[in-house]
Amino acid sequence: MLHTLAFTLSDLRTAYAEGARPGDVIREVYRRIEAVGDPALFLHLRDLADVVAEAEALAAKSDKSPLWGMPFVVKDNIDVADLPTTAGCPAFAYTPDRDAFVVARLRHAGALLIGKTNLDQFATGLVGVRSPYGVPRNAIDATLVPGGSSSGSGVAVAHGLVPFSLGTDTAGSGRVPAALNNIVGLKPSLGALSNSGVVPACRTLDTISVFARSVADAYAVFEIACAYDEADAYAVELEAGALAAAPDRVRIGIPASRTRRFFGDDAQADMFDAAIDTLRDKGAAIVELDFTPFYDIAELLYEGAWIAERYTVIEDLLSRQPEAVHPTTAAIVGPAERLSAADAFRGLYRLKDLTRIAERALEGIEALCVPSIPTFYTLADLEADPVTPNSNLGTYTNFVNLLGLCGVAVPTAQRSDGRPGSVTVLARHGADALAASIAALFEAKIDTTGSARTVQRDEADTIELAVCGAHMSGLPLNGQLTSLGATFCRSMRTAERYRLYALAGGPPYRPGLLRTENGARIELEVWALPTSNVGPFMAGIPSPLSIGTVELEDGTRTHGFLVEAAGLDGAEDITDFGGWRGYLTHQDVA
Repeated sequence: MLHTLAFTLSDLRTAYAEGARPGDVIREVYRRIEAVGDPALFLHLRDLADVVAEAEALAAKSDKSPLWGMPFVVKDNIDVADLPTTAGCPAFAYTPDRDAFVVARLRHAGALLIGKTNLDQFATGLVGVRSPYGVPRNAIDATLVPGGSSSGSGVAVAHGLVPFSLGTDTAGSGRVPAALNNIVGLKPSLGALSNSGVVPACRTLDTISVFARSVADAYAVFEIACAYDEADAYAVELEAGALAAAPDRVRIGIPASRTRRFFGDDAQADMFDAAIDTLRDKGAAIVELDFTPFYDIAELLYEGAWIAERYTVIEDLLSRQPEAVHPTTAAIVGPAERLSAADAFRGLYRLKDLTRIAERALEGIEALCVPSIPTFYTLADLEADPVTPNSNLGTYTNFVNLLGLCGVAVPTAQRSDGRPGSVTVLARHGADALAASIAALFEAKIDTTGSARTVQRDEADTIELAVCGAHMSGLPLNGQLTSLGATFCRSMRTAERYRLYALAGGPPYRPGLLRTENGARIELEVWALPTSNVGPFMAGIPSPLSIGTVELEDGTRTHGFLVEAAGLDGAEDITDFGGWRGYLTHQDVA
């Protein structure tokens, strides 16, 4: 049962009520982590035996806390006792002796900490590729950037490994990964969640954020984490407020058509128009705003005072060991060395002037709705230009913390090209419940079923296809799927009756999956391919490969790649590696 369970708070509570034990849930988490097989996802993963022991001790307690038995992960700029905190930089690493304030509250509420996830170094970036530990694979399309800086935390939830995770958000790091991985990202009001035990990016603008697979789950975690911490000088006393239905005829501001920025992405523009129609259908009053002052505020975040604020965090490391800092991070933060106090004050004055203009625009407006991201970028885009795509991803996020707003990024219906849609609902400081209630209006438009959240699609118009080799995410032939509109569904393993072979020839190098009585479980990915494109895809499959029926470890069957026994001449049996990725890590092939 746990193999097919969607990891949401409500689903896990139901499973527990029906007799599941926390230790079994934790074992399932680790099974899923192994099945995903992403070595760049976790920087520190706790030993399975230790977490199971903690889970079984929790099971012995009769008093069930609100997050009883719920596994979660945190971004590795947030302290966890006895686990290293690196902030994405090995030279910066230290091992704290106690949990961050928010982590401690969640664990006290019964949540079970699994490990710490990858990030853009020092939380500087919105792309998720600025890490010496590698790049976590986007859970929807491995050719896309995962989003940052909370890359690993977003990807972990999107894969269904845990029901929620913690990130941080200064410029959009709790919202951009949510949009790129089709999940919810809740960015609280500044000071509502304590930053004690968090490595700062910009201390005046930072907040811990929450990733989840529904608005209700994200808000439930926020409610538990929200508590005043006197040790945090930037903490504020704020009541979370109960999540309720959105008010009738709420007035929502949106960017006026002439001031919207999508960088030529018409599908994203259409997605946003459809999302606004959803709000109108729900009774919202839509008000178009000139967004120029908001864009002007956004540009300040990587200038003057706030670059200097980032510099304070790594100043000592830059002077002692500059090579330890990621080159792009150093290029962004380094100019602070030439800034003066006068430059900082000029930035603060400019922000105050622009804030006054923005506040006038917001008079009578109860919330804003903006695209979470203006467009999508691939890993190849970032290799060609490591800065411009990152800046563009912050178009609708960089101004938010400078204006003291709270917000929730939420999936909408998918775009015309199958990529996930996402908008962010923003509200004034302290109006977290209002932002969440409006964001929840979109959830009827998305699919929350399955072992991992996937983009909404018409099941009658797609066919599921299991791939076990070069067509998997991030491998050389994956583009043959994505170019035909295929979308990632889930990572799985076969039933225990297959053997895997490295076929002769290449490049591209290919495996062959053969059904046999003396077999093992082999890792694979399931993709949904539009039925109209099945023929073109099949036409490119060379002998001795074919499409047949593959039995999965959960007992279900799907279409998938198989090899003819006659095609094994010169092939190498690689079953013991557990899958093609495991084999590649031991070979000089791709």
